[in-house]
Amino acid sequence: MPGESRPPETLKQVFARLIRAAGPISVAHFMAESNARYYAARDPLGTAGDFITAPEVSQMFGEMIGLWLADIWIRAGRPTPVAYVEAGPGRGTLAQDALRAAARQGLVPDVHFVETSPTLRAAQCARFPQATWHDDFSTLPQDRPLMVVGNEFLDALPVRQLVRMADGWRERMIGWDAAKDRLLPVAGDRPMDAAVPAERAAAREGTIIETCPAAAAVTGDVALRLAAQGGVALWIDYGHAQPRDGSTLQAVRAHAKVDPFADPGEADLTALVDFAALVPAVASAGARCDGVVTQGEFLRCLGIEARAAGLARHAPGQAAVLARALHRLVHPDEMGNLFKAMAFSAVHWPKGAAF
Repeated sequence: MPGESRPPETLKQVFARLIRAAGPISVAHFMAESNARYYAARDPLGTAGDFITAPEVSQMFGEMIGLWLADIWIRAGRPTPVAYVEAGPGRGTLAQDALRAAARQGLVPDVHFVETSPTLRAAQCARFPQATWHDDFSTLPQDRPLMVVGNEFLDALPVRQLVRMADGWRERMIGWDAAKDRLLPVAGDRPMDAAVPAERAAAREGTIIETCPAAAAVTGDVALRLAAQGGVALWIDYGHAQPRDGSTLQAVRAHAKVDPFADPGEADLTALVDFAALVPAVASAGARCDGVVTQGEFLRCLGIEARAAGLARHAPGQAAVLARALHRLVHPDEMGNLFKAMAFSAVHWPKGAAF
């Protein structure tokens, strides 16, 4: 009818129109556009959202990171000023717990958040009205050491996938099946053999290799800053310490895994982080990679079990809740082994505990 407004176009419809006009799109394009729309429109965290991250599980997680940062800062000679930088800080929960613990040790840095979501920026501002926000790392201060933290930040960056076909390697793309009205992965038509490392070139047919150029670029950019300005960085994410084959792309909605191609922009898309691929980016930037350990190892080394016991003594009624949270954070069958912690730093700064 005249004057009747059309409903906004869904991202699935946008992709379908684009693919019909120009052919399949890359997995990286699909993932980047999907997550951009997803994070721009919602707060995905908590029981009412789509997923819960470690800082939301327990205050102990953030406290351990705050103490880790304070210990390094003290051993580095207590430089001032110094900046706390968090990439993808969610609601600001990790920063709140970490900086509270750090302040007890004398570390009171200025606060910088790398965040593009208007919804999450608003939540962060409620807790840190004095913070400075950045769209990327390029506008961070250049006149002081940086203490950078990213928890479940890298896993949302777009991945590229290559698949071994009978006649060689092809990029894995996203196509459109008009008969079934759905998006689906397909092999591209351009040879991609030159993009495959020599040691993996002869893999069997059907093998998928996944890379994340964006994660390597971000890590390299941060490492360059550390080499020039001093400081330390800590990435914590679910991933693997050694290269592996296969697609790890997944979607989560309402705390359950869903088809990543069904409703782009309506679910959180992530992929496992290949931490081994980030080490060369650190070295080439002139910084030092201090190592990769499991989240369970990292938190236990920092004393999370003693902290849980202390909190339970102070609040006996919360002992069972604390025990469940501790189990979830450090047990090998929960987040303890799946999640890894990677630290890298300026060569003249001390190594962090646990590495």
